[in-house]
Amino acid sequence: MPVHLSPLPRLQSTSSRRQRFSTCLSGRTRDERGSVTIWLATAGFIMTVLVGMAVDLGGQVHAQQHARDVARQAARAGGQQLQAAPAVRGQGAIADPVRATQAARAYLAASDVSGSATVTGGNTITVNTSTVYATQFLSIIGIKRLTVTGHAQATITRAFEGARR
Repeated sequence: MPVHLSPLPRLQSTSSRRQRFSTCLSGRTRDERGSVTIWLATAGFIMTVLVGMAVDLGGQVHAQQHARDVARQAARAGGQQLQAAPAVRGQGAIADPVRATQAARAYLAASDVSGSATVTGGNTITVNTSTVYATQFLSIIGIKRLTVTGHAQATITRAFEGARR
């Protein structure tokens, strides 16, 4: 029985395969040239904004805690200013409105925080504070300042052996 061999397929030369491959790649790279650079620049900007938001919002929270703390301490300082005569006679602890607001405002001024202080009902000192946090990163997108506020009240009470009188 005779054996029939079919002819082998003709192999392409290595140089022609390289030529076709490089033509395919060169057409694709010309169209996309620089796209990675734009993507990295955009991603870098977005990451900077996100880190900036974390830093600046953390700074805003810290500034707000400071404003609230100063308001509490100023109200406490005002609450220590009592009318002496009624307190000595045992008639009750009543705030001296003028001295109480002066003491609270002096505390605010010493703390470099703006605010107001009022006395209501003869025994409640209310303090409102306001300050500004200057942003570090968010100024890149136009947010240069964040305003924070604080509020506190101190109530004067008489107590004997831990019981309110």
